Amino acid sequence: MKKRKLSFFDIWNMSFGYLGIQMGFALQNANASRILQIFGADVHSLSWFWIVAPLMGLIVQPIIGHYSDRTWTRFGRRKPYFLIGSILAAIGLILMPQSAMLTAFMPALWVGAGMLMIMDASFNIAMEPFRALVADLLPADQRTLGFSVQTALIGFGAVIGSWLPYALSNWFGVSSEANPGEVPYHLILSFIIGAFVLVGAVLLTVSTTREYSPEELEAFDKAEGIVHEKEEKASLLNIFEDFRNMPQTMRQLGWVQFFSWFALFGMWVFTTPAIAHHVYNLPLEDTHSKTYQEAGDWVGIIFGVYNAVSAVFAFFLPAIAKKIGRKSTHSFSLIVGGIGLISVYFVPNPNWLIVSMIGVGIAWASILAMPYAILSGSIPAKKMGVYMGIFNFFIVVPQIINAIIGGPIVKYIYGGNPIYAIVTSGVAFIIAALFAFRVKDEDDTVKL
Repeated sequence: MKKRKLSFFDIWNMSFGYLGIQMGFALQNANASRILQIFGADVHSLSWFWIVAPLMGLIVQPIIGHYSDRTWTRFGRRKPYFLIGSILAAIGLILMPQSAMLTAFMPALWVGAGMLMIMDASFNIAMEPFRALVADLLPADQRTLGFSVQTALIGFGAVIGSWLPYALSNWFGVSSEANPGEVPYHLILSFIIGAFVLVGAVLLTVSTTREYSPEELEAFDKAEGIVHEKEEKASLLNIFEDFRNMPQTMRQLGWVQFFSWFALFGMWVFTTPAIAHHVYNLPLEDTHSKTYQEAGDWVGIIFGVYNAVSAVFAFFLPAIAKKIGRKSTHSFSLIVGGIGLISVYFVPNPNWLIVSMIGVGIAWASILAMPYAILSGSIPAKKMGVYMGIFNFFIVVPQIINAIIGGPIVKYIYGGNPIYAIVTSGVAFIIAALFAFRVKDEDDTVKL
């Protein structure tokens, strides 16, 4: 008895909710720094406000993974989690750019930071079970395809979310101007649209995807000769034991993830002020002029470019990995991404940033697919959820470190110029690529 092979359409529906999640996530990534600056945050403190994002991942994902491994309801195993997460994230999306409405309780800046925390906790509740769902439902030889389709949908959703403010302002005439301290209406409307798309996309996955029952999963394991240890008593403390016993492949991938996500966090936090200052030649104090809003909208466009590239490149990843191996594919992609970020320093005008983001898109596609495809072959099926959650440690810890030290580095070492934080992110990508060559890929068909 084996897991049945799913059609491409089935795999697409299974992961379609990720399109909505990533649309909301992209709106956050491209615009949260801008919104926080509008509410009064200076460039040196931005990374400290962003620290809530990885902290939520550090806390939430292992817990959600632990309990989703053990949750069986008439609605499924993983589905209840990403449905609840999507609803909570939608609430955060609607409220964050409208934080000024709640200033009777506390300053808008702190309300906005609180909404950022709610959104990230909710995105994490929704994201982790989607990763585990691919490993639950697909046989080993379809998992690279499954994670690649998921990556493509992440890319499509992120393009829509990243480009939406620009489209509303430039194509539909929605106002992008606002008084100092106020968020432009085109941003507010973008976040509201993102919230509705997020919930709708997740509902499509919930209604079209059937999860295997515990009895079926156990039968699959028996058929493959997999013998599980005696079931341990369900406890959150088991997470620490699982962390101690993580497979070697997971430990090696940890270093790759560390430098990859250190780079990504720096890019997300500092791109808007870096582009506004270094490319548009605006003073760092300018956070409300029309040119600053244009720079912020252009950051959304180039973020959409790297996500569009990742969506397309994701479809080529299985074929490339089949030829040269998964870890070589990942290393190559990270090097290209590093070159792309470093090139931002040298662009002569904003249009050239599109070329830089093509390289970032190649790296992003691989980051979202290859580590999970490599990891899924090295961890026990019954602990897929909790290990996917623990694996998130290697994503959030580097972001927390960057959040703590990133602002002071920009202020005291880089002389207040955030463009050097972008260059640092490019170097971190290249370091991650070097570590990727050392990873032991248990079930790769190409052994190098």
